[in-house]
Amino acid sequence: MNTVYISDMDGTLLTDAATLSPFSKSILRELLQDGLPFTVASARSVVSMRAMLQGLKLRLPIVEFNGAFISDLESGRHEIINSIEPGIVENVYRLIGDFDCVPFISSFNGTEDCTYYKDIINDGMEWYLNDRLSNKDKRWRAAEDLTHAFNDRVVCLTVVGCPDVLLELEAAIREQHAERVETHHFENRYSPGWYWLTIHDYRATKARAIQVLLESYGLKGHEVVVFGDHNNDIKMFQMAGRAVAVANATAELKRHATEVIGCNEDDSVMKYIRDDWAGSRRART
Repeated sequence: MNTVYISDMDGTLLTDAATLSPFSKSILRELLQDGLPFTVASARSVVSMRAMLQGLKLRLPIVEFNGAFISDLESGRHEIINSIEPGIVENVYRLIGDFDCVPFISSFNGTEDCTYYKDIINDGMEWYLNDRLSNKDKRWRAAEDLTHAFNDRVVCLTVVGCPDVLLELEAAIREQHAERVETHHFENRYSPGWYWLTIHDYRATKARAIQVLLESYGLKGHEVVVFGDHNNDIKMFQMAGRAVAVANATAELKRHATEVIGCNEDDSVMKYIRDDWAGSRRART
């Protein structure tokens, strides 16, 4: 059986320093040249993923913003955009304000990707802004009025704050829009102590995006092998033939895994893919 491999990035394919190790990069480059069907599915944007995967030629599109975009890695062109309904964006924005929070708003304006920000009210938000600006991320735009972003196709609202507040906010959002939004709540592994709540359209899941890839790129019938570490990978794990959790994955995700391998710091994902791909090639010959 032919196989396609899809990996999460942070905490899975990447090291704890948010880099693709030279060892993993070398293996991946060699396997891609050998025809490996591989791509990544991440909460990150194509901008940050392109920097980490620089020099690698992925034939398949990447899944970014947890499935809000399916995009070409090299050009950044979006093949699929799952934006949030405008009325829901406005309502969620008001709810965020009711909890004395301020979101970052990520969107596509018809020409380019944008991330709008206004008041930076805590150190977690400041870390995120500084991290993106230091990486010369051209999406970022200071806004006097964040509602101007509503003219774009909004794909994600990101709220950074303390866990108790964000859990209450998430509950309030889901109470009103449970069937129309997808939310994720997690600690930022690179800024410990600060938590993120992301709000997407209900269609923006890694699982849905993978189904689109299988149907659009002649991969139906392929065995799907996925790799992950966090709860936003659960739906992806549920639809895969093989769901591989790294050792540092959450306990909840491991419950959905078909197997558990070594941790992200040990290049475990690329070692697994290298050995599995070699075995499948021998079987085909």
